[in-house]
Amino acid sequence: MADWMLWAIGAGVLVTLELFSGTFYLLMIAIGMGAGALASLARIDMPGQMLVAAIVAAIATLLLRRSRFGKTTQPPAASNPDVNLDIGQTVSVAAWQDGAARVMYRGAMWDVELAPGEAAAPGIFRIREIRGSRLIVGA
Repeated sequence: MADWMLWAIGAGVLVTLELFSGTFYLLMIAIGMGAGALASLARIDMPGQMLVAAIVAAIATLLLRRSRFGKTTQPPAASNPDVNLDIGQTVSVAAWQDGAARVMYRGAMWDVELAPGEAAAPGIFRIREIRGSRLIVGA
């Protein structure tokens, strides 16, 4: 079997595995293997093919890492609405005492604390974060 076929089969296997992982990193390595196949077709010897594949895969991985697809921008779980469905809901605070209050929320009494920079005035506030049994709220 020709070298380029081995590279192409390896790239195909990695693309298939990528479909199950969903991270794009295996796809970058598959691109490197595709470059190795092209180097094989250009009649470069095996060490040269491996070098081309490694360099292209490394560059592709670095470019992915710098793109928006390679960055993890998830907020902490305490303030992530995908993790905690209470984030973004509203509560009504009748009175504040030293930046804290007690409110009825979802059938239970909760301690409420103001987020930094918020004014302690009665009204409706949006839940920004949950720390244990304490709701951190802001306007």
